[in-house]
Amino acid sequence: MNKVTAHDVAKYIIAEFHEAEDFITNMKVQKLLYYVQGWHLGLYGVPVFDEQFQAWVHGPVQYEVYNKYKNYRWNPISEPIEKSEFEPALIKHIHEVLHAYGGETGYMLEILTHQEWPWIEARDDLASDALSQNIISIKTMKEFFAEKAKNNERTDNFIKIRR
Repeated sequence: MNKVTAHDVAKYIIAEFHEAEDFITNMKVQKLLYYVQGWHLGLYGVPVFDEQFQAWVHGPVQYEVYNKYKNYRWNPISEPIEKSEFEPALIKHIHEVLHAYGGETGYMLEILTHQEWPWIEARDDLASDALSQNIISIKTMKEFFAEKAKNNERTDNFIKIRR
């Protein structure tokens, strides 16, 4: 199988929402993509894809994926998306993340990421509304989500992530 990219995972997520006849915005795709990567790092010690996240005002953003769908702005992504194909273990992982976080709004997911160390650390001492392209550390994501996995908890404790 070819190497997985952030855009491959984003297409899978968007296609899942389309199949469920649900709406998904670029903001929500960004946060779900971040949680797919973060929980994979925490649970399995390796990233799903190599692309990095930046610590933007509204939370973690994977720039290439953002750029692909930026014309939708705050509107749902409506173009037909062909679902990427993955190994069963990755599909299971993505579905676990979607089950835990997919019912939340993009705005709620933004609020969650703002309470988590990887985004906070990358923002450093920037003003809350300051533009930033600071990279969110893979090492910090791995440590943060590994600790959450060890404690079998999700950031706000209302849904648990299990191995």
